[in-house]
Amino acid sequence: MTDTTTRRYARENEDDEEESERSSDETVDCPECGGNLTSDAEHGETVCEDCGLVVEEEEIDPGPEWRAFDSREKDEKSRVGAPTTNMMHDKGLSTNIGWQDKDAYGNALSSRQREKMQRLRTWNERFRTRDSRERNLKQALGEIDRMASALGLPENVRETSSVIYRRALEDDLLPGRSIEGVATASLYAAARKAGTPRSLDELTQVSRVEKDEIARTYRYVVRELQLEIEPADPESYVPRFVSELTLSEEVERRARQLLSTAKEQGVHSGKSPVGLAAAAVYAASLLTNEKVTQSEVSEVANISEVTIRNRYHELLEAEENIHGL
Repeated sequence: MTDTTTRRYARENEDDEEESERSSDETVDCPECGGNLTSDAEHGETVCEDCGLVVEEEEIDPGPEWRAFDSREKDEKSRVGAPTTNMMHDKGLSTNIGWQDKDAYGNALSSRQREKMQRLRTWNERFRTRDSRERNLKQALGEIDRMASALGLPENVRETSSVIYRRALEDDLLPGRSIEGVATASLYAAARKAGTPRSLDELTQVSRVEKDEIARTYRYVVRELQLEIEPADPESYVPRFVSELTLSEEVERRARQLLSTAKEQGVHSGKSPVGLAAAAVYAASLLTNEKVTQSEVSEVANISEVTIRNRYHELLEAEENIHGL
């Protein structure tokens, strides 16, 4: 009985192989001249390369109906769901039920359906955060996104800060520290790493923790995770200050020159980069006859007018020394 079954299966496999070979031969070879067939996707036809016989026509195109000319445009037009992101605790892979009480046609749901959808949303939120670690991550990433929006930080800074926070959570750096403190420190480190720094005073305005705690947690996170973060460059603050004060590109160029001269003279050592940048913008505006007041610069940079005056005189002295030499 076993031998008979084995022989029957063997014959069936042989028949399947012969049938697949015949079908492949039919699709590859031209029935008229035996030449090679090629698929013309533009016209939806299968044509013989040798004699030009159209073997099949009006073929179904399984591809998209849109065109893309680069990888970014292709990703934007693709309809296979949102890309994964570190800005969500589950990386965006779970289901999300929208808050709009409307169906697929835009019609409002009945009261009974609205109650049902509300219950589904409640259970969906419970299933998305199954343990304390995910709840911690969800709260922290929400804080990072809120603060980054308030500070006008780009998407890459938010992604980097979420990665830093995930590393801190995996390395068990949170015990004894608040979630908001570590989240703010991660955002501060990511902004400096991306070359779009924000001052501690600016972060304090949008954070729920004090300035001292942010600085203390930042030093701890950088040390424990061994992050390589260079000191903030005063020139990285200049474009933002110039833009918020609606000054010209000439002021920005002149401010960069003043800061470059200060570096050569060693004036920047031990000084706050925010104060130097603000003073450079103020000095450059006076030198280019686009005057702004110290109070306006102070409000944009979030530092005192005394600091601007002190750094302003130091920058001009460094400029005079260079020209004097």
